[in-house]
Amino acid sequence: MSPQISVPSLATLADAIGAEATGEWFTVDQARIDAFADATEDHQWIHVDPERAKAGPFGAPIAHGYLTLSLLPRLTAGLFDIGGLAMSVNYGLDRLRFLQPVAAGSRVRAVVTLKSAEPTARGVRAAYSVTVQIEGSDKPALAAETLTLYVPAGTDA
Repeated sequence: MSPQISVPSLATLADAIGAEATGEWFTVDQARIDAFADATEDHQWIHVDPERAKAGPFGAPIAHGYLTLSLLPRLTAGLFDIGGLAMSVNYGLDRLRFLQPVAAGSRVRAVVTLKSAEPTARGVRAAYSVTVQIEGSDKPALAAETLTLYVPAGTDA
């Protein structure tokens, strides 16, 4: 894991534009894939039938693309430390591409770069470039631009 990016306050977040941090490896196992299938009611065989999936186009069961996306909070946790926050809110995505499937049992990690930090009426809206890498692969699982709204402490959140 590369060092955490730390800023003392939202007022100094823009000073960290261009900073990059890399998360720890995380295993996407079949149990997690099955639980996601149950939660979303997406039980397509390429995800939940290991025997059939071995003979399928990917040679193994694969994680749902949206499962990989939903792991972003876990994969990016602790990479940026911003002082003086009441909360942070997922503000959305400006761009998302699923570039390669994640096979069951693979390990993934996030590489995050702060792209912008714009003041708003509620706080600061930050844009991050996020790439989810697959251990042992040159091609990432996904690339996205995520948006986060940071609300400063002492405001009526």
